[in-house]
Amino acid sequence: MYARNVTAQTSPDVLDEAIQLWKESVAPTTKEQKGFKGAYLFVDRSTGKIRSIGLWETQADLLASVGWNQEQVGKFASFFNTPATIELYEVAAEA
Repeated sequence: MYARNVTAQTSPDVLDEAIQLWKESVAPTTKEQKGFKGAYLFVDRSTGKIRSIGLWETQADLLASVGWNQEQVGKFASFFNTPATIELYEVAAEA
């Protein structure tokens, strides 16, 4: 399994709007991506830090979704104080 980690910083006062956008726009289209296994959105309400982790069946599936992911991250540009950081990982262990 493979994971994409997207981390960004926003203002705490717009966090609820960003969460709503993720739920209404990102989550439904994520489920349509080949090899999609699951996604999580984490937030720190005191700092405005956002982290989204998506899981993919194969590395090829993860890489095939790069363009889709860039489009999704772009939807949040007005919320972010700095550009989002995107990292790709192999999931080495699971409990």
